[in-house]
Amino acid sequence: MDAQTGNIIVDGLITYLGLIILLTFHEFGHAWMGMTLGDHTAKSQGRVSLNPLVHIDPIGTVVLPLIMIFASPSVGRFLVGWAKPVPFNPANLANRWRDEMLIAMAGPAMNVILAVVLVGFARVTVMLGSVDATDLLLRMAALSLVLCFFNLIPIPPLDGSHVLRNLTGMTYETYFQLSRFGFIAIIIVLQIPLVREVLGAVTYGTLNVIAFCFRFPA
Repeated sequence: MDAQTGNIIVDGLITYLGLIILLTFHEFGHAWMGMTLGDHTAKSQGRVSLNPLVHIDPIGTVVLPLIMIFASPSVGRFLVGWAKPVPFNPANLANRWRDEMLIAMAGPAMNVILAVVLVGFARVTVMLGSVDATDLLLRMAALSLVLCFFNLIPIPPLDGSHVLRNLTGMTYETYFQLSRFGFIAIIIVLQIPLVREVLGAVTYGTLNVIAFCFRFPA
């Protein structure tokens, strides 16, 4: 194995580790919000946790991300994934329509918060003159924002689909049936260049806004 190949593998593994951490916080956000709103379903299943093992989805957390990272350098630069959906019981919610929306949006909101924190740390590393640390932190911030906007796509079981279900009045039975095959639709949609372009535009547009707020040097 030559040095270039070794660097690609190491870089891919670091990116994958970052993805696991970001997805863990994402799902923790859903679980914590559900618990805060009075539904302890996720807590009873051990999902209000920062332990990655309780959130792993075989396809969304393992297979698809690893394929995207190691298929080719260009594919690896566009990385998405998802974890095992956090369960909740709508019967336990005081205001079902509002609270379901809050639970659904808690994951993407967590990713935005993480992006802000990561850019803040990156700004500190700029002042310390650590170029490699700055690059890594900004990459992780961008990845966190990709996960945020990717999860807003209204395909079950992504978070945006819960909002769509609420707005359309779709029954839970229909929603769960669609969720069984949702990962196939997700993979197909990700092959559409326009989808990737839009995700990239909103991701780096948002990242630039956050960086501007921290007065990042041009």
